[in-house]
Amino acid sequence: MPNPVAFVVAMPMELAPLVRTLSLEKRSDGGQERWVGRLGRRPVVAIVTGMGTALATAGVERLLDDIEVERVVVVGITGAIHDETPIGTVIRPTVVIDGVTGTGYRPEPLGAVEPAGAMWTSDSLLTDPGTLARLRGDGVVSLDMETAAVAAVCVGRGIPWTVIRAISDRATDGSVDEEVFRLSNQDGTPNPKAVAAFVLRHPGRIPAMARMAKGARLATERAVEAAVAAVSGLDDGPD
Repeated sequence: MPNPVAFVVAMPMELAPLVRTLSLEKRSDGGQERWVGRLGRRPVVAIVTGMGTALATAGVERLLDDIEVERVVVVGITGAIHDETPIGTVIRPTVVIDGVTGTGYRPEPLGAVEPAGAMWTSDSLLTDPGTLARLRGDGVVSLDMETAAVAAVCVGRGIPWTVIRAISDRATDGSVDEEVFRLSNQDGTPNPKAVAAFVLRHPGRIPAMARMAKGARLATERAVEAAVAAVSGLDDGPD
């Protein structure tokens, strides 16, 4: 039997369509929660790391310490830096760049779709027009907070990895600012007190928040659909 393919997500909302699509079952091995199942005859495992590079590094290192995996697939949402990018667009970058070190990590292609563009990983929320313009000039198409960290761990261990994310929002449209960013806990779950306070302070932004939530749901569904299809295209291992 082949080693499992590991799906890595940052937030529980990104895990939900994976669990539903693949009928994954929750396990707790050594304290780390994992969801296991099969995709055809291929075993799969999924973990939620939490948001940001530090939690992504720790979560993936712990998984790889405990389990030999065939490859790692990062799945989830990403923010566009082009105004015209449709919500739900699936992003398969040719390179993922660590925003702190400038190191570029090239994912292994998975599936028939050709990779395109660069993804920028940073723990900081990037909304400055000048910074975004510079990144666009460098070929960056989307922003995230975990992928370069996951890539660094995989490269260090010689494990193939790829990333399949989908656009949930645009950095240029003002939908996400520092206040909105703090509506989620670091583990990716909503912060109910912060959400309630935000609604009281900004009742006029409720429709925009509803649209953003709808976009995030669409993006998670599209990313999972694309990731499952890509992994399904791998040669099946022996029974």
